[in-house]
Amino acid sequence: MKKIKKRKILVTCALPYANGLIHLGHIMEHIQADIWVRFHRMLNNKIWFICSGDTHGTAIMLKCKKEKIKPKIYVKKIIKEQKDIFLKFNISHDNYYSTHTKEHLYYVNKLFLILKKKKLINKKTIYQWFDSKFNIFLPDRLVLGTCPICRSNKQYGDNCESCGSVYSALDLIKPISVLSNTKPILKNSVHLFFNLPYFTNMLKNWTASDVLQKTVYNKIKEWLLKGLKEWDISRDAPYFGFKIPFYTNKYFYVWFDAPIGYISSFKNLCDKNKNINFKKFWVKSSNYELYHFIGKDIIYFHSLFWPAVLHGCDFKKPTKIFAHGYVLFNGCKMSKSRGVNITAKNWLKYFDSDSLRYYYASKLSNGIEDIDINIKQFINKINSDLLNKIVNLASRSAKIINVRFNSFLSTKIEDIDLYNYFLKISNNIIYNFNKLNFNIVISEIIELANLANKYINDKKPWTYKEKFYFDNKIHRIFSMGINFFKIIMTCLKPITPILAQNSEIFLKISLLWENINQPLLNHKISIYKNLYQKINENIKYNF
Repeated sequence: MKKIKKRKILVTCALPYANGLIHLGHIMEHIQADIWVRFHRMLNNKIWFICSGDTHGTAIMLKCKKEKIKPKIYVKKIIKEQKDIFLKFNISHDNYYSTHTKEHLYYVNKLFLILKKKKLINKKTIYQWFDSKFNIFLPDRLVLGTCPICRSNKQYGDNCESCGSVYSALDLIKPISVLSNTKPILKNSVHLFFNLPYFTNMLKNWTASDVLQKTVYNKIKEWLLKGLKEWDISRDAPYFGFKIPFYTNKYFYVWFDAPIGYISSFKNLCDKNKNINFKKFWVKSSNYELYHFIGKDIIYFHSLFWPAVLHGCDFKKPTKIFAHGYVLFNGCKMSKSRGVNITAKNWLKYFDSDSLRYYYASKLSNGIEDIDINIKQFINKINSDLLNKIVNLASRSAKIINVRFNSFLSTKIEDIDLYNYFLKISNNIIYNFNKLNFNIVISEIIELANLANKYINDKKPWTYKEKFYFDNKIHRIFSMGINFFKIIMTCLKPITPILAQNSEIFLKISLLWENINQPLLNHKISIYKNLYQKINENIKYNF
């Protein structure tokens, strides 16, 4: 393994909104980030993985009103459910927090007051869509209409999911209130605006500095070319969230509020772990690295608004933003509001967590392509790859080792050239892990599994009759199979943690990058027990 310089890294995922259960779209993002985090932990880099539940906004307020529950009690319950489901998918957050906390209130106010003091906050009288039936100003996500750019129907008031355009809700053609299914009226109100255009030159330079994927950067360039507009960061009562200091009945807009959750969650972690220096991380000159994993539908907020706010407050900006595509099920985007909402909890009624992690990894790259879940393809891939190629390698090799050699492996490598080739490919795998090309990682792992099984098949050890061959050649052949399995499982460990844990018990070692080069010689393994359960191909599911 090539030596890689130790790094100090903070990783975040976009904050899941607390108005519903975690679905397979949320899970994919957290799996993608978690695989990358586990990979770096295996390299002994200092890495912290944090997130929070996004607890504020009109949608939360309305839901609590409908269910006759206090918002504080509701969001506390939802955060616990979110944490529990992430743990069931072995998402290894160092801290999972909430945006309705004292730390979060402190930093939302702090950043706002810094921007206000620098005269980067302006007051304006604006017109908004207002639902007369519910007596409420409508947030962007509660207005549907026709996109003013591409003319797609049923698009939200902030951006179009068909063409990716960002616009004002006032630009929507034939707007309809999601709440009452009536046409809203225009009503004026005084709002607070962040002076985003002031940061245009900084954002042009920053976005061009390899912090974004190429496709995302090209989209950002389009928006910068069209010209940035001041950003409305306030909302009117009634609203569930934090009140803006010095203003009556004005609340922080959830998209100003939510990203600051990265800061408040990390602060909460630092308060619990005194070995982490919070101030040292967030200063502009920090040599720590900050990585955001987000969906492609929120790149505008994270690539323009968020870095501008951080820059204006003299805080550290992201090192890199990794955007991913949507999760589709039978071609439809995973979305609670769109009615395609396979919850992570329901998924686990039928399938294990490692299988979904592996399936997502086999399709995830450093691009923003959508991932379509096909159940038949999913089952075939898991049974073929994990069971028939990888786990079967351990099973067929361990049988003779356990029975004839008291579970001890041979004292030498039978084919050093092939073994070294495995190590060479493992270096490629390390490179592609770091680049987030998990699909290539899986392809290379399966190439190794196929080679390992071919090696045993070509040797045909079951044909050896003489005792000399049985005691020597066969011992080394099946010991090679176990050593191949060890290399494969080391590479697979960030992706399938439960299978890796079972494999570590079987091999009686810890699977680490630092010992991937060291073969297991004269080493005693455990009696083989089934490492992974086959998925029933005829399973009947109802999500």
